[in-house]
Amino acid sequence: MKKLALVFSMALTTVAFAQTAKKAGPPEGKALVGDAYGAQVSVKAEKKAMSAAQLDKKLKKSGKLNNVAVKGKVTDVCEKKGCWLTVETENNERFFVKMKDYAFFVPTALVGKNVVLEGTAENKITSVDELKHYAEDAKKSQAEIDAITKPQEEIRFLASGIKVVN
Repeated sequence: MKKLALVFSMALTTVAFAQTAKKAGPPEGKALVGDAYGAQVSVKAEKKAMSAAQLDKKLKKSGKLNNVAVKGKVTDVCEKKGCWLTVETENNERFFVKMKDYAFFVPTALVGKNVVLEGTAENKITSVDELKHYAEDAKKSQAEIDAITKPQEEIRFLASGIKVVN
């Protein structure tokens, strides 16, 4: 009887593990207007969110901004976990967004949606290895990955919360 209980427990554990493995990847969801990820984006932040161009100007003066809100359009989401995204600026440049403390993930359906991000922004130099890692996550071709040969200075945003808006 003990052996039967042990076999049953092992089988149940295997099934549970298999179900968890199937769910690996970004969270499900349609990223509809009003959907939020991470910490709640305040109404004040949503109303006073600056454009990415304004963010760029302020970062050139100070180098780092805390408790800032930015509005932009999502152009890419990590297809492995939903652990990072890129946001497009008005002049068709992009900046990189990671989630604070790796505490939340976003669905790939966020691509093409307008969002308000709340968190910290800074200018940062990203290493070649890190750039290649993100290119692999984005399922870029090997030729595109191999073409990455220089570090890149860019805006980095550490989001504590993200909300889908019009």
